[in-house]
Amino acid sequence: MTEVNPNPTPFATPVGNPADIEENKDARLWGMLCHLAALAGFIIPFGFIIGPLVVWLIKKNDFPFVDDQGKESLNFQITVILALIVSAILIIIVIGILLIPAVAITSLIFIIIASVKANSGIRYRYPVCIRFIK
Repeated sequence: MTEVNPNPTPFATPVGNPADIEENKDARLWGMLCHLAALAGFIIPFGFIIGPLVVWLIKKNDFPFVDDQGKESLNFQITVILALIVSAILIIIVIGILLIPAVAITSLIFIIIASVKANSGIRYRYPVCIRFIK
């Protein structure tokens, strides 16, 4: 018999074994804020990086969960900025006009998903993310 995966979404599964789910409410809150702080980029320049960086730097030594989620959020935001730069260059051949909104909307969706998962105590991993910070 084959074993059926009860959670078909590979990006929302906890890292390691099920015992790795964070139980501390403060750690979960700050982990969620690491992801949500990236929304500052929709309001202020460089907020995509500054928001998660500030939250991560403040709480990374207090909670290992926040350290993990802060790095994940920063890595994703750096990847998004690189995608936006490439999209801006591709405006020359018109495809960039379509790519910039697509990258922004996709980023927003993944930020919301990551925030919900982090608030649940799950160590979220963004798909299509370059891991610059280890």
